[in-house]
Amino acid sequence: MSKNKLNLTLPPGSIDQTPTVTPTSAPFNDTAQSNNLVRGSTIDHLTTRLEELDMDDTQRRRIEVFLYQKEKLGVDLVDDDFEKLGELGSGNGGVVTKVRHKTSGLIMARKLIHLEVKPAIKKQIIRELKVLHECNFAHIVGFYGAFYIDGEISICMEYMDAGSLDLILKKAGRIPENILGKITVAVLKGLSYLRDKHSIMHRDVKPSNILINSNGEIKICDFGVSGQLIDSMANSFVGTRSYMSPERLQGTHYSVQSDIWSLGLSLVEMAIGMYPIPPPDAKTLAAIFGPRSDSDSPDHSKGPRPMAIFELLDYIVNEQPPKLPAGIFTDEFKDFVDRCLRKNPDERADLKTLMNHNWIRRAESENVDISGWVCRTMEIVPPSTSNRL
Repeated sequence: MSKNKLNLTLPPGSIDQTPTVTPTSAPFNDTAQSNNLVRGSTIDHLTTRLEELDMDDTQRRRIEVFLYQKEKLGVDLVDDDFEKLGELGSGNGGVVTKVRHKTSGLIMARKLIHLEVKPAIKKQIIRELKVLHECNFAHIVGFYGAFYIDGEISICMEYMDAGSLDLILKKAGRIPENILGKITVAVLKGLSYLRDKHSIMHRDVKPSNILINSNGEIKICDFGVSGQLIDSMANSFVGTRSYMSPERLQGTHYSVQSDIWSLGLSLVEMAIGMYPIPPPDAKTLAAIFGPRSDSDSPDHSKGPRPMAIFELLDYIVNEQPPKLPAGIFTDEFKDFVDRCLRKNPDERADLKTLMNHNWIRRAESENVDISGWVCRTMEIVPPSTSNRL
C-alpha cells in the first residue's frame, strides 16, 4: 500500500503558522473612517449584540467594561501613545511586548509584525480586518486597535497576565485533566462563535494561541481573518506546521474540521507534557507519570528523538494519529481526543458534536478554580475574589 503524497505547496490562505492577525487588530489608522469603526457611534450597538451571545452576566459585564475602555482611548492609536514595559514573547510572525497606553494608563499587549507590502495591499488588509472590531466574546482576546508604521503592523490587544498555554505548560510540566476540560470548553465556544457569527475559521489552533489571565478567563487569539495578511506573511515567515491536520499538509480542501485536529493534538501535548509526534514510548511515559518528588522540575528534553520538519509532516500524514496513554486519563477524555484526531476529516467530530460530548458536559458542570491554579503555577498574585469567575 503506497503512502499518501505529502504536498507542501499549500492552497492560498492556508499557511498555518502565520500568526494570523490576532483578535486584536482594529482597522489600522489609515483613514479617519477606518479608525472610527467601533468608537462612539457603534459602542451601543455592540453592547446590545452582547445580549444575543452565550455568556453569563459576569462575562458580559467584563466585555462591556472593555468596550467602554476602548471607546475612551479616542480615535487614533499611534506609536508615541505607548510606553514599553517589557517583552512577552515572540512567534513566527512578530514580537509581542507589554505596553502602557500613556494617556489612559491601560496595560496592553502589542504585537509587531514586520511586513513590507504595497499601499494597495495595505488598504485591502485594512478593509479585511474591520470585522475584528466586532469580535467581542468571552473567549476571544479583545483588541483595541492597530496601526501601520515603517513597514510594521502594530496590533494592540487585551493583556492576558498569565500568558499563553505553551508558557504555562513549561512551568506546570503538564496540565491536569480538569483544567484541560475548562480550557477545551472555552476553545470550542470561541471557535463556534467565530464560525457562527463571523464565518471565520481559526487556522492556527495551538497552545501558544490560547491565553489565560489571573481571573481565570480563557481566550483564543491569532485567528485568520485577512487572507491578504496571511498570504503576505507567508512570503516572509515559513514557520513550522506541526499542528496542521493531514488534509492541510496534503494541500487539499480544508474546513473548520482542521481546527478540530489541531485542538486534539494540542490537548494530547498539554496532557502528557510534550509534543506527541512521534508518540513517547513506555519508558518515557513511566518517567512522566511515575512518582516524582517536589524538588523535581519538569523535563521536556526526555522522549522521542526530534524529527526533521519534513519527516515530522510525513509522519502526520502517513502514520497513526497520537492517542492519550491508557490507564491515566478518564475514558471520556480519551474518547474526546480520539474523535478530534481522526485522519479523515469526514470522520472527525464537528463542533456541535464535541460541545455535546460527555467529557465537555462534565467539564461545564464542574467547579474548577482556574484562577487559583494558574496563579499558583505562574506565581502571580491572584485578583480579589470579586473579580474572579
